[in-house]
Amino acid sequence: MPERHRIAAVSEVAPGTGKEIVAGGRIVALFNVDGTFHALDGICPHAGGPLAKGRMTGCIVTCPWHGWQFDVTTGRHRLNATLTQPSFPVTIEGEDVFVELP
Repeated sequence: MPERHRIAAVSEVAPGTGKEIVAGGRIVALFNVDGTFHALDGICPHAGGPLAKGRMTGCIVTCPWHGWQFDVTTGRHRLNATLTQPSFPVTIEGEDVFVELP
C-alpha cells in the first residue's frame, strides 16, 4: 500500500528547478515545471547520478554525471522510449507538497 509523505513546501522548488529529498527510505527527485510538480526516483539508472541536481530545460532533466535525459512529466528517457524512470504521484495541499511512495 502506498505511503504518503510531505516532502517540501511549494516555495522550496522554484519553477524550472529540482530538489533531492529522502522520503520513505528512497531518494526522490522533485521537479517544478511551470508550477506543476512531478516526482521521479532520484537515482539515474545509468550510473547512479543525482537527477534532481541536473539541468532542467522545459520538462527535460539532464543527469549531471553523464547526460542521460528524462522527461520529468512521464519518466521516459529522451532517446530510448522503452526506458522509463519510476515516477510517483504528487499532490499539493496549501503550501505543502506530498508524494505517494510504494
